[in-house]
Amino acid sequence: MDYITILGLIAASLTTFSFIPQMIKTWQRKSAKDVSLVMLITFNIGIFLWLIYGISLQALPIILANGVTLFFNIIILWLKIKYR
Repeated sequence: MDYITILGLIAASLTTFSFIPQMIKTWQRKSAKDVSLVMLITFNIGIFLWLIYGISLQALPIILANGVTLFFNIIILWLKIKYR
């Protein structure tokens, strides 16, 4: 694995795991009133498209980052809808 791939994996980890506090906070408070539904839907579509792009390039950092980020944000979207 080259240094650029390692750099991409580190960047992907930081940006991906930055969603964990929001997910936990939403779950614990059972409220997502401060999170925009339109933003979540738009963001999830964008992340899904990034995932397809990463798969087409066979770029591991892009695939991992966007796959996990999409998973976390689908949970946040589900909590937003559930706690409406």
